[in-house]
Amino acid sequence: MTLSSRRTVPAPAFAVVPISLRELKAHCANCSMRELCLPVGLDKDAIRQLDEVVSTRVRLKKGQALYRTGDAFTALFAIRTGSCKTTVLAEDGREQVAGYHMLGDVIGMDGIGNDRHGCEAVALEDSEYCVMPFGDLAHLARDVPPLQRNLHRFLAREIARDQGVMLMLGSMRAEERLAVFLLNLSERYRERGYSATEFVLRMTREEIGSYLGLKLETVSRLFSRFQQEGLIQVQGRAIKILDAAALRQLLGQHC
Repeated sequence: MTLSSRRTVPAPAFAVVPISLRELKAHCANCSMRELCLPVGLDKDAIRQLDEVVSTRVRLKKGQALYRTGDAFTALFAIRTGSCKTTVLAEDGREQVAGYHMLGDVIGMDGIGNDRHGCEAVALEDSEYCVMPFGDLAHLARDVPPLQRNLHRFLAREIARDQGVMLMLGSMRAEERLAVFLLNLSERYRERGYSATEFVLRMTREEIGSYLGLKLETVSRLFSRFQQEGLIQVQGRAIKILDAAALRQLLGQHC
């Protein structure tokens, strides 16, 4: 995909938090998520230039939308703290959860194709996002090949994620879908330096069901079953994985 060289300035409906010069200097260079975000592999000069592009942050309360379906696409957003879900409208008008995103993830790429967002991004908890105006980012990427490669990798990762979801919904049994979901979360938390076995589910059971293509009752039943079989321990939204190997065995040929 060719990156546009246009320069745009976002006009968000959320609360923009200006970054002071002191914060800006340390923004990407010292961010704990830099190895998972766009700065990965960039030298000091490239990171300095990227810092100049990432000049604002936005803070959202739980339930607030970062952008909505049909909004003009102006920027990508890196999740600095917190988490969010992306949703689309199904043909029957129901809201379908399309993705779960956590700190270090870059979102908003759904708008690159036609300059309009094709989904809605909603904060699952109080969150903060770094705003990366896409025109400025694409302009910089032309001069910094490693940054352009990173952008392409993120785009390729989104395509692979979509293919993975299609595989899950099209060929996996209900218990396999939940096992994949939990193991994926475990790995993502591990990559971010957190516990891979104990974490809090930010999505409700209903939202998890929407994401996995399962009914709420099925999700609740599977959580209970997994706990009874000693695979996990559940306390509200807190999850503790007790037997990751057994969860992987549930996947069979999909592992």
